[in-house]
Amino acid sequence: MHQKKSTILIIEDEPPIRKLLSISLEGAGYKVVESNSGREGLRLAASIKPEMVLLDLGLPDIDGKEVIRGVRAWSQMPVIVCSVRSDDAEIVAALDAGADDYVIKPFNSDVLLARIHANLRKAATLAAGDPELTNGRIRMDLVRHEVFLEGKKESFTPKEYELLRYFLTHRGKMLTHKQILQEVWGPAHSEDMQYLRVYVGQLREKIEPDATAPMYIITEPGIGYRMETVNEAITA
Repeated sequence: MHQKKSTILIIEDEPPIRKLLSISLEGAGYKVVESNSGREGLRLAASIKPEMVLLDLGLPDIDGKEVIRGVRAWSQMPVIVCSVRSDDAEIVAALDAGADDYVIKPFNSDVLLARIHANLRKAATLAAGDPELTNGRIRMDLVRHEVFLEGKKESFTPKEYELLRYFLTHRGKMLTHKQILQEVWGPAHSEDMQYLRVYVGQLREKIEPDATAPMYIITEPGIGYRMETVNEAITA
């Protein structure tokens, strides 16, 4: 199984620039989704929930600052503006609208990749308080999207990774089936209990010393699940 890659949504109407960005990002190990307009970009951002948005301001339908405000209405995902607009007023306006960073075209690909990595690391730190999550024998690197059990890297599918991250981030908290499904699968799947049961079973097989007697992911009958806080690594 491959580790989950960070998804970056490119909202850019010029095909050559989109292609250049896609090649650079995919070469650096990111998953890329492309859009050539602001409204489509907003729809994609809401549906796929990427880890980051790379945004041009001069879009054919709406100004990029409207896209930033639209994203900020529901998410704090990093938004980096890549624009030919170099005057201070435009840069300040974009940052005031909620952009996290601003890169002026033409840009150096290595510099842009460094900015992307820095903003992803910052987002992971803000979301979890630390770029790593640990609980007992489990250690999750939020920047590299890797999971270690007792120090050994293990493979997780993208959805298993997202579910484990949600549990780790909210460990000790009782989570309803609907909460988990909405956050990990999206609002359209809030009633798909079978999805959740299957994936919780798969996670237990991977992280529990004994999947038949789970000590990490505990079932709350009729409610949902809770990840217990385990203070010491399990060596069994």
